[in-house]
Amino acid sequence: MSLYIAGPMSGYDHFNYPAFFNAEAALGAAGYKTLNPARNPKCSSWDDYMRAAIAQVIRAGGIAVLPDWQMSAGAALEVHIAHALRVPVHTVEHWVSLGDAECSA
Repeated sequence: MSLYIAGPMSGYDHFNYPAFFNAEAALGAAGYKTLNPARNPKCSSWDDYMRAAIAQVIRAGGIAVLPDWQMSAGAALEVHIAHALRVPVHTVEHWVSLGDAECSA
């Protein structure tokens, strides 16, 4: 199963990339494939970043949210789209606790 990592970036040191990379490592160790927006190519505007992110959300089998995702307009939009598409949304920790059982389902 592939999981999109959603969380705040704007206003964070290094755009919060360390949290995204830590989540990617933990989810990968639990057996998931990840769609990590911190690995997306640089864009010229927030709108372009969101277009790339939304394309990933649509492809994802689930969404793994980082702490404080609710404080981010982009992450809130990603979660809203996931809910509309009936894509499960859980914390990174929850997905990791499910691990391989969820991956093989």
